[in-house]
Amino acid sequence: MRADYHLHTSWCDGKATPAEMAEAALAAGLDRLGFSGHSYTFFDEVWCMSPAGTAEYRREAEALREAYAGKLDILCGVEQDYYSLEPTEGYDYVIGSVHYVWAGNAFLPVDESPAHLRAGAEKGFGGDIYAFAEAYFDTVSRVPEIPGCSVVGHFDLIAKFNEQEPLFDEGHPRYVRAWQAAAEKLLDSGLPFEINTGAIGRGYRSVPYPAPPILRYLGQRGARFLLSSDSHAPGTLCFGFESWRRQAEAWGCRFIDSPVG
Repeated sequence: MRADYHLHTSWCDGKATPAEMAEAALAAGLDRLGFSGHSYTFFDEVWCMSPAGTAEYRREAEALREAYAGKLDILCGVEQDYYSLEPTEGYDYVIGSVHYVWAGNAFLPVDESPAHLRAGAEKGFGGDIYAFAEAYFDTVSRVPEIPGCSVVGHFDLIAKFNEQEPLFDEGHPRYVRAWQAAAEKLLDSGLPFEINTGAIGRGYRSVPYPAPPILRYLGQRGARFLLSSDSHAPGTLCFGFESWRRQAEAWGCRFIDSPVG
């Protein structure tokens, strides 16, 4: 089955409507499409669905499911931030993600910009970027606490900007220990991980989340993976799936075809 389960629409920070994304998926020959709008976060309403918008999003997804029946299988999921208080009942699947770290009496974003990362390190960790990374991965390790979590989203999102504007050494012992500790806890949960090509499609990175050293580590320990584009526009649906699946399989990684069931 050719499918993509991680994508965003104009109900949150995407650039196209659900109908436009569905039509693009059909034109691209997909068999299944899963919407995964950003869950409402009360402390930062810029990128997420509003409470009212969440209800409309779910209604529109259901209408599209009926309209495309027999042509394109449409699912309604959610990308649930760890700190979101919104219910997850009734979704077809839940992507569990971390976009913020709680420190310094504030929610500090990890993927807005390099400037936000530097400011977060100063505000919450006395300028220690590795302490920020340690707190981030500790939070990621708790993603299975998200009700109904189906898959671990973009495991090392904190490194989003590190290729173009390095803020820390991804080979530093503190960074490696932090992600390995989170990886081990998540492996114990049995949840699959995304191989998320979204930052490649948007020009931030040349590799997916997780980065290759992490991907190999997880694959050698029996992790299962789901290809995800994290697409915010029609042109990046299934971005890089074939090449990264081949590469990951060469490293011994195993795949699932769906986050459902």
